[in-house]
Amino acid sequence: MAALFEMPLEKLKQYMGINPIPEDFDSYWDRALTEMKSVDPKVELVPAEFQVPFAECFHLYFTGVKGARIHAKYLRPKDKLYPGKHPAVLQFHGYSGNCGDWQSKLNYVAAGFCVAALDCRGQGGLSEDVGGVKGNTYKGHIIRGLDDPDPDNLLFRQIFLDTAQLAKIVMSFPEVDETRVGAMGGSQGGGLTIACGALEPRIKKLAPVFPFLADYKRVWDMDLAKAAYEELMMYFRLFDPKHERENEIFTKLGYIDIQHLAGRIKGEVLMGTGLQDTICPPSTQFAVYNKIKSKKRIVIYPDFGHEALPGFDDMVYSFMLELLQ
Repeated sequence: MAALFEMPLEKLKQYMGINPIPEDFDSYWDRALTEMKSVDPKVELVPAEFQVPFAECFHLYFTGVKGARIHAKYLRPKDKLYPGKHPAVLQFHGYSGNCGDWQSKLNYVAAGFCVAALDCRGQGGLSEDVGGVKGNTYKGHIIRGLDDPDPDNLLFRQIFLDTAQLAKIVMSFPEVDETRVGAMGGSQGGGLTIACGALEPRIKKLAPVFPFLADYKRVWDMDLAKAAYEELMMYFRLFDPKHERENEIFTKLGYIDIQHLAGRIKGEVLMGTGLQDTICPPSTQFAVYNKIKSKKRIVIYPDFGHEALPGFDDMVYSFMLELLQ
């Protein structure tokens, strides 16, 4: 059932990852969360040019860690049509992209959800990347900050914290029931869904699809540091061509490896995986899934790769609709 480039499915179901974890991983993220909570987010809601009869649409801006101004699209049902507190879903986009069009979120609003869709800092949307790191910024965010002596300057640390801060902000809105919030996304969005649910454990339901940002050493060993992971190859070619620092580098990347965060998740997880995925190899996804301790289910597509998984969006929608109960 598994692809020729991967281990058999029986082994995937037992695989626990090989990327090293830093000794201070837990204190690193506890300290990061303390920093995030100390930031005054200065939340601003700006009515959007796009509006529909049954919803209110806003540009949501807040200040994240390191002072960056972060943007998300926020939609909520109109009170007269949907009185009371609402469940909410958080949406995270793929690598280099943005939060997408307003209309793509209306299926959830029409069902009575508030929706917040994040623009990742430094990517294709309106969020700010304040920069200021040492080393390569030419290609890729995984390696952004890798040459800085302080691992707190890894860019994905800040992006992971942005997801948790967005969740915290949305949960504080008077129209939102903080006990009924879900998170979802594919690829990078799947990785950020895992990070968000780990750093904000009040997230009730998580629907990651072929999550990115996991088990970097495994990606390297499979010779799949290409496409979305190309920056790993580029980094070694530029800064460690003889791999003299290989263990040090992968250990530092362990701070932003979502498999090491997955055990913090408290919410229920529905995950989708294609066994032909050469962008985010199935073993890296199972390294994450196998570390999740909460209620979980994985839906496997043997003949699909890093692409739309037929019927899975409908499964996610039904899964999130349970928050209405």
